[in-house]
Amino acid sequence: MEMKTGKKGFPVKKLIPIIAGVLIYALVAVGIGQSILSRSIQNLMVMMCYNVVLAVSLNLVVGFLGELSLGHAGFYAIGAYVGCIVASAVDLPVELKFLCGAAAGGVAAAVGGFLISSSILRLKGDYLAIVTLAFGEIIRSFIKIIPGTGGTAGLTGIPGFGSRLETFTFGFALAVITIVVSSNFIHSRHGRAVKAIRDNAIAAEAAGINVKSYKIKVFTLAAFFAGMAGVLFGFNTGFIEPGNFNYNVSIEILVMVVLGGMGSITGSIIAAGIITFLPEILRDADQYRLLIYAVALILMMLLNASPKFMAFKEAINPKRLWAKRMKKAGKEGA
Repeated sequence: MEMKTGKKGFPVKKLIPIIAGVLIYALVAVGIGQSILSRSIQNLMVMMCYNVVLAVSLNLVVGFLGELSLGHAGFYAIGAYVGCIVASAVDLPVELKFLCGAAAGGVAAAVGGFLISSSILRLKGDYLAIVTLAFGEIIRSFIKIIPGTGGTAGLTGIPGFGSRLETFTFGFALAVITIVVSSNFIHSRHGRAVKAIRDNAIAAEAAGINVKSYKIKVFTLAAFFAGMAGVLFGFNTGFIEPGNFNYNVSIEILVMVVLGGMGSITGSIIAAGIITFLPEILRDADQYRLLIYAVALILMMLLNASPKFMAFKEAINPKRLWAKRMKKAGKEGA
């Protein structure tokens, strides 16, 4: 009876994202390996990997914690520069260079996240957004004057993988790790505490939740993943400059989070894919890209405020549909 109901053992519905991930990787890997996909599409697939990491990590702060941060590009920049400099300095195979660089870049960005979150915890809303935006611009300005970063000319000589398939493989692995860690964090007791803070910080503190500690943890974790995404960006392009991390990048990451739905990891993944491929689709109308972003955001906000649309989203949720199917199959088997 337990086998039919599925109440014990491995939850069948958890197989859905695993199967989907394997299929996506297999299809893209074949497309890249057999040169079915063009060079531009192959590059976009790698870009999508680090955009997913950036969107999911920012969603931890904006969607789940409920704090508006516009400085994600600053952590992205810290990770990119520190990680790429470390990777260039170590005498190891390129795969190990990337792992060392990703670790160094992630830790450096996490330290930045810890320091900035510890300093601005009292700020909320627009004030927090302004300060984090300023932080991102300050980091970019410092990069221009710090020796060893290449200044305004940019950092060159960054190692790269031997093939586009290898780059995509490491990028896909980084995206999967980010999604799994973020999802497990959100569904743990720590995640429930974070969502309680988002809903009502005063009530959460009265219930014994350490609001300050959890805010620092979320900012630090988000910065860590953003830093590793920066290293992947550097390995993909082979060149980074301060202009790659301006405030427009922070805005674009925020657009991914809002477009996908704040507090939805799946939505962030889908939105990251849309924002990555949209410029290619609208290549002939590039001057209208920001206008299209604005219209899409307004529509998404209006739809998310509509009870009918939310009910429709819930009705077509794959996990919900799978659960209904398994429940029906269990009843028929009984």
